[in-house]
Amino acid sequence: MAITHNLGFPRIGKHRELKFALEKYWKGDASAENLQQHAAAIRQQNWQHQEAIDWVPVGDFSLYDQVLDMSFLLGHVPERVAYSQAPELDKYFQLARGRSSNQCQCTQAGELTKWFDTNYHYIVPEISAQTRFQLQPKRLLAEIAEAQTSGVNAKPVLIGPVTYLWLSKTKDNTQPLDLLEPLLVVYNQLLDALKKSGVEWLQIDEPILVTELSAPWKHALEKAYHSLKNSPLKILLTTYFGTLEDNLQLACNLPCAGLHLDATRARAEVNKVIDWLPAHKVLSLGVIDGRNIWKTDLTKTLDWLEPIAERLQNRLWLAPSCSLLHVPVDLTTEQEFEPEIQTWVAFAVQKITELTLLKTAINSGRESIAQALSANHQAQQSRRQSPRVHNLAVRNKVQNISAAQSQRQSPFRERSLLQSQHLPLPAFPTTTIGSFPQTKSIRQLRAQFKSGAIDSDTYQKNIQTEIHYCIRKQEELELDVLVHGEAERNDMVEYFGEQLEGYVFSRYGWVQSYGSRCVKPPIIFGDIHRPKAMTVDCTTYAQSLTQKPVKGMLTGPVTLLNWSFVRDDQDRELTCYQLALAIREETLDLEDAGVKIIQIDEAALREGLPLRQSEWQQYLEWAVDSFRLCANGVQDSTQIHTHMCYSNFNDIIEAIAAMDADVITIETSRSNGELLDAFNFFHYPNAIGPGVYDIHSPNTPNVNDMVKIIRNAAAHLPEKQLWINPDCGLKTRQWEDVMPALTNMVSAAKELRKKHAGQTAELKPASMVSA
Repeated sequence: MAITHNLGFPRIGKHRELKFALEKYWKGDASAENLQQHAAAIRQQNWQHQEAIDWVPVGDFSLYDQVLDMSFLLGHVPERVAYSQAPELDKYFQLARGRSSNQCQCTQAGELTKWFDTNYHYIVPEISAQTRFQLQPKRLLAEIAEAQTSGVNAKPVLIGPVTYLWLSKTKDNTQPLDLLEPLLVVYNQLLDALKKSGVEWLQIDEPILVTELSAPWKHALEKAYHSLKNSPLKILLTTYFGTLEDNLQLACNLPCAGLHLDATRARAEVNKVIDWLPAHKVLSLGVIDGRNIWKTDLTKTLDWLEPIAERLQNRLWLAPSCSLLHVPVDLTTEQEFEPEIQTWVAFAVQKITELTLLKTAINSGRESIAQALSANHQAQQSRRQSPRVHNLAVRNKVQNISAAQSQRQSPFRERSLLQSQHLPLPAFPTTTIGSFPQTKSIRQLRAQFKSGAIDSDTYQKNIQTEIHYCIRKQEELELDVLVHGEAERNDMVEYFGEQLEGYVFSRYGWVQSYGSRCVKPPIIFGDIHRPKAMTVDCTTYAQSLTQKPVKGMLTGPVTLLNWSFVRDDQDRELTCYQLALAIREETLDLEDAGVKIIQIDEAALREGLPLRQSEWQQYLEWAVDSFRLCANGVQDSTQIHTHMCYSNFNDIIEAIAAMDADVITIETSRSNGELLDAFNFFHYPNAIGPGVYDIHSPNTPNVNDMVKIIRNAAAHLPEKQLWINPDCGLKTRQWEDVMPALTNMVSAAKELRKKHAGQTAELKPASMVSA
């Protein structure tokens, strides 16, 4: 008899109830009790969605981030927050975003970075010689009791001790593994507390097992689980996002009651795992893709799974490949989805249904789900045979891509001189990343247009009013390179996807990126091409309002790929080249319209990097080549910018340099400039803007801190290469946050220019200075 369970469920709510509850609390418009009531309601709804499975995850819900939750559970909180007099909930949000409600004291937020190869962001645990752990299990135990009262067969979810340390960042010379022993003491205390609360099975996630581990980290896993093996709980050791490879034998032999394998990405390893796994352990197979929205081919899956079930008997558990956090909640909310394509898709609720169907077929025979199998087969056939999926002209374009299309006419040193003549900018030029606040009026305007309440002309006139306002504000701030503000864009990926053939869109397909920030990834179902220009009108209108240069703003092909739900019937590389050709056409149209600076954001370049370094080169070759293909058709006088979000790229700095963007902007404020360390060992030839303003925090940065960041950057890079900008786009902020922060940013640039001018004067002969 196969057993079903889930690794985690989306916590934002079917209609993003968590987002709105959080933001009301942060504004001071709702109490902590009100926020917790909303959270409890979402948990109850999530458990109801999963009532058909045997073991339901508990502890997967979070008000902001599961890694941050783990830090608080372990009593591992930095001193700047630990010694605050604020209530525990406000300490939590202080570390998450720099402050809790508008009335609370500000502090430095924890560093934010990507969760493995996903677009989910987590708060990085901070480690130092002063780090101490002290169990704080109240929240988790309360949720377990809440679930048990609701009749839920609860399986608590924890991040494993070794993965937790692996995710951490040291603030001194302390090594993460130096803290393993004291951390294990707290984990053992936690397991004892869970047993007393009536827990039988415990899910412990160790996704680092799908990465390349050195001997000390492998030894740490052995040490950790031998320490935990005397616990009365049954531990399900959970891996996901990749293959085990050289860690397979280790994972199978760790003293746990069961092992979970991501069978969507590591299917080739399943039989080997069965061979290695001791006969007393259960094997959980992630047979439903938790990272994408395509329906599972139930017939093919059963063809593969039935012999395994026969072999494992009662030792077989079935699950999604990973937490369903990475997919939208419920397809039934979609009333305007294209009918044919809707039959091809499954969101979290539907994936739970697929899971129960597989279990029923395994336990009771395929005839017990004959009707569901027939409907599923028809959907699979419809997708494979649909003429909307394949476009021969697009495929021919990809086949005819030449190496010359990926090359600039001249090297950076030569074209930068030409650009400086066309763009007379001061030292330390200031700019922003692209978007400005998406106000309530902008969102209402877009909703009115989509609903048909206003016509296209009225909509465009109102968008131009917003662009005009944004340009005037930037001129007031005295920024050097302006943007049009992106009032017409709901999302940096969705906006482009809506105008490209081969995409389809949901209305409520929201996925959490971090905290209250949700994104609605578009769905790539077919071959991609661009029917018409997408950004030229708004950009050229903005440029007509000012003498200062206005950047054209595009999203790069790798980010369009990685932040979409991508078709799984062809290689991602091919889809990326299709996207690159579409963006190349837009880049050339912007240049023809007189736009002198074009920013092509590749925020998700590193996100797509394989988790095993041995596989990096192949990905980076086609990812970098795709960027160069879309960017490098322009004249030398056109300046190409790119931007990368909160992710550590020090170990791929050579690939980033190979992108050959004239200017790259990066995050440095929240990570205290640690990304700049890469430039100690690598001579980066082009210009770079180290972000001086953490836009993910509502706090206003001061001038001195910004100057310090740039001076720190100048210790790594020549001053002439440096730009000044925020870490990311300003879409999620309010104008009252943005104006003082950017005012300080411009003031920091002016202060740096004074020093720079003095240094330049000192280098000149006295006669030249007096002249």
